[in-house]
Amino acid sequence: MKEKKKIAILGAGESGVGAAVLAQAKGYNVFVSDFGEIKENYKQILDNQRISYEEGTHSMDKLLAVAEVVKSPGIADHLPVILELKKHGISVISEIEFAGRFTQAKTICITGSNGKTTTTKLIYHILKSAGYKVGMAGNVGRSFAMQVAENQYDYYVIELSSFQLDGMFHFKADTAILLNITPDHLDRYNNDFQQYINSKFRIIQNQDENDVFIYCADDEVVMREIAKRDIKAQKMGFSIQDTKNSAWVEENELTFKIDNQVFTISLNHLKLKGMHNQYNSLAAVIATRRHEVRKKIIRESLAKFKGVEHRLEELFKVRGINFINDSKATNVNSVWYALESMHTQVVWIVGGVDKGNDYDILKRGVYEKVKAIIALGTDNEKIHKAFGKITPVHDSNSMQDAVNQAYRLAASGDTVLLSPACASFDLFENFEDRGRKFKLAVASL
Repeated sequence: MKEKKKIAILGAGESGVGAAVLAQAKGYNVFVSDFGEIKENYKQILDNQRISYEEGTHSMDKLLAVAEVVKSPGIADHLPVILELKKHGISVISEIEFAGRFTQAKTICITGSNGKTTTTKLIYHILKSAGYKVGMAGNVGRSFAMQVAENQYDYYVIELSSFQLDGMFHFKADTAILLNITPDHLDRYNNDFQQYINSKFRIIQNQDENDVFIYCADDEVVMREIAKRDIKAQKMGFSIQDTKNSAWVEENELTFKIDNQVFTISLNHLKLKGMHNQYNSLAAVIATRRHEVRKKIIRESLAKFKGVEHRLEELFKVRGINFINDSKATNVNSVWYALESMHTQVVWIVGGVDKGNDYDILKRGVYEKVKAIIALGTDNEKIHKAFGKITPVHDSNSMQDAVNQAYRLAASGDTVLLSPACASFDLFENFEDRGRKFKLAVASL
């Protein structure tokens, strides 16, 4: 009897457990290792599948005995366990790379520093409304690998972070979307912006002339990199103003020229508001039209799509003060779009784990719109230094206190905006936990 090929999975969250289930289904001898504590729901899945696992440690003897390792995206490449595996010549890949081997479905892949989740969910919403058999995976929704193991979809809409892209080598996106590139996660890229740029451009690796590359023609970094690269895929740009692209905004309408056919959608019909959502909508419509979704379905879908939780999510007014949950804004550029969309005076809640942020691009918006700042984090020195001479900055180390302070500083007609520009891991489990605690704090006022 032929011995099963051994594979190890590092990390037992959504991504890792999905990869483990798929590997087991495909006949691998699977071992799961998590240096932290595994959540009970994931333990139950592993137990039900009779998959061997450990938590609180990495047993290097077991890890070095496998042919390949699937790494969860949260595990950095510079950690000792990864360096040791690579030193021994063991292949370390992402869950997306692994799962892609076992599906023939068409893939629409989205990356960018901002707007990934909204664009991914919008494309999924349009395809689902059109009756397509489609799954949503990657950085949002259920694990890609778990869906490949359990479902037979014809399409996958996949949100890809730079960390996932770093572990992808042979995977190919049939449709690749690059929304924008601004400095983010530089702590994972040796504070080298070019390394981060190169990571994002991995989304077009392995594409050929039958594939499509959709990109923002207004993004200077993206356009500079495109000019340097030999791109084989069909290039389709979108822009807020430049009519030489496949899609643009003109006279209060989204305008599309695809396969020599022109059609328009009024901005008034979009449920999603703001300049950033115009970009997201342009990208989503190009992608779904390329996959032959009817214009009527696209228009109806754009009119109904409500957006993403924790992304400029309007809550409710308390004594005339509007509260907006933008907890998903974990970088400076995302906050720039949030401030750009504000039409009232703002009390801004910002802070967390800094990822090498340069706050200069926010200073004008803060000067024009922000009456006070609540710095929410364990280390707020950089926020004080950036904005302290522009507007008052108040410290806080809990969400309830931050909301209470903001409520006292705001007046009727103002907006309290949680838009942190930072990761959440100093005080919260993740950005979702941060957003939920903001909502609870507002509800308790």
